Amino acid sequence: MNTAVEVPVKQGAVTAPKPFPDMFGPLQRQIDRLFEDFAPAFNVGRPVADLRARMDLAETKDGLELTIELPGLEEKDVDVSVSDGILTVSGEKKFETEQKEKTYQFVERSYGSFSRSIGLPSGVTPDQIKATMSKGVLKVTVPMPAKPAPQKIAVQAG
Repeated sequence: MNTAVEVPVKQGAVTAPKPFPDMFGPLQRQIDRLFEDFAPAFNVGRPVADLRARMDLAETKDGLELTIELPGLEEKDVDVSVSDGILTVSGEKKFETEQKEKTYQFVERSYGSFSRSIGLPSGVTPDQIKATMSKGVLKVTVPMPAKPAPQKIAVQAG
């Protein structure tokens, strides 16, 4: 959080504003992290609106393999799309709306929407991308495009 400090300008001289040093930024980030770690304890009776989709990305001999943990979600809750060379996985886990005879003491499960995107190598054909989901784990396989064979170009006398 840099804020500019107004510096008086002498007549005929142009002076740029000096940035104010961010002395409290690191402390604020540590405090934010502390509250994030204990967030479920502060959200008594309310859903945590932060669903983090944990992702692994691996390169195999055939291409890329993306694995995302989405506990509690089904295929209908997840959307996989490709646009302009970007693969995006998004979805939403909804909080149970029917709460008959339930008084929550605390809520640790996460609810809400999520979105993860990765850039794809050039030449990937979106039609060949496959996505499967089993037991709350989404696996997306992206076949790598075939590398064009080098071509010999004849050199002619000029």
